[in-house]
Amino acid sequence: MNKKFLFSLLVVSCLTISLMAQTKTKETDKVEDPDNLASQYFSQVMGVAVDATSNLKLYKFIYEWIGTPYRFGGNTQKGIDCSAFTKAIYDKVFNTTILRSSRDIFSMVNPLPKEELKEGDLVFFKIKSRSISHIGIYLGDNRFAHASSSRGVVISNLNEPYYSRYFYKGGRILESTKNDLVEE
Repeated sequence: MNKKFLFSLLVVSCLTISLMAQTKTKETDKVEDPDNLASQYFSQVMGVAVDATSNLKLYKFIYEWIGTPYRFGGNTQKGIDCSAFTKAIYDKVFNTTILRSSRDIFSMVNPLPKEELKEGDLVFFKIKSRSISHIGIYLGDNRFAHASSSRGVVISNLNEPYYSRYFYKGGRILESTKNDLVEE
């Protein structure tokens, strides 16, 4: 009697485990493609379909970093500051080496007013300072990606009162600067 009971219990346990494994497989099948999630996310945040943008690689890179905490001097997904985030984007997305600090990066650009910014340009801020203290990547429609000291890597709007108040200038990397860095 005990042997039959133990055997029945073993069979029921095996069937239960098998059913649970099949359920997990079905749930995994329902997970959408990460590229589709990125497209949906940026479509909502930017109000622009990602396939309509000129640089999908830029949006994918930013998507992978959204939510990364801010860490002064940091340069990993455990924590990153604004200039390291910008440097990483230019390195991985644009295959361009730029300097490390926001002030030094500003020396590499052709300054632009807000109205002339294009996707991939840089935005510079003087936050409670006489010198440049913050940098981000312009995405279009007054939105930019950056590593915020209070919120980590986020997308913000240049028209938000805080950023509007401290916005200094936009900038586009000078071709001559790109060539200088490659030769060194």
